[in-house]
Amino acid sequence: MNAGRQEFFERPPERRRLSSVRGFNFCKERSYRLHRTDHFCKLVVAIVLALLPGVGAAQSSLNIQSLPVKTNPMQWALRPWDFGVLAQGGFGVTEDRGDFKFFMAGVHAGKVMTANHGRGMLRGNFEYAMEAFPFWQSYTPITYRQNCVVATGPFGAVGVQCIGGAFPIGGTFTGMSITPIILRWNFAGTRRFAPWAQGAGGLLWTNHKYPAFGGPSVPNNNGGFSSSTLGDNGPNDDTSVWNFTPQFGVGVHYFTSAKRSIDLGANAIHISSASLGDKNPGVNASVQFTLGYSWWK
Repeated sequence: MNAGRQEFFERPPERRRLSSVRGFNFCKERSYRLHRTDHFCKLVVAIVLALLPGVGAAQSSLNIQSLPVKTNPMQWALRPWDFGVLAQGGFGVTEDRGDFKFFMAGVHAGKVMTANHGRGMLRGNFEYAMEAFPFWQSYTPITYRQNCVVATGPFGAVGVQCIGGAFPIGGTFTGMSITPIILRWNFAGTRRFAPWAQGAGGLLWTNHKYPAFGGPSVPNNNGGFSSSTLGDNGPNDDTSVWNFTPQFGVGVHYFTSAKRSIDLGANAIHISSASLGDKNPGVNASVQFTLGYSWWK
């Protein structure tokens, strides 16, 4: 028999009971401590598991914030719609049209039709668009005109006889314009800037025949005859309320966000009736500047 066990049984009964109680209490205390340690470990694990998603989210947020934000959709593979409002104004630049001024306001709608193509600075996409200007005005100098006809004067002289007095022409013309064909190349550009170049064609209607044509008769010694206006101031010597507007332009989108942009542009516009009227003086060239705001979908 083991010496320890022998010693235990040789003890008096009272001492044996006391030793047994002490042993039981020690085991119970040790079990209690192990139980508390187990609960503490479980609590630590639970806290760590709860914090891990937050740590991952914070790290993901930091990673996302450290990446450059793409605010220019022209650099994406998407083919967005483009809806905007714009105002446009300018002046004539050729011949005697330097005093002509223009102002209009309208809307723009376009659709990027292709993905990006090309390399370097020329990389970009093709957009088809349309514009409508329900408000269109041109401010022109006021002159005077007389309607004159060819007549034979005293002694068989042939000249121009003016009927009635002079009346004003020119001034402010009001109308509407639509540009149903806009072929635009959007350059991919930078993070916020996307330049563009376009060719377009449109139609213009005005409330009076535009531009005004003719001038005052030049009196001579034959009592109101003037050969200088022959063929210019006749009753049918007039222009048309319909004109065509072929044009070319350049501009840039400044993207305030991925779906919003401020638009700046400059257009060279030719105005011509294509001889729909008896005369077609037109406006050979005008420069018009555009300010707009677009929503990209």
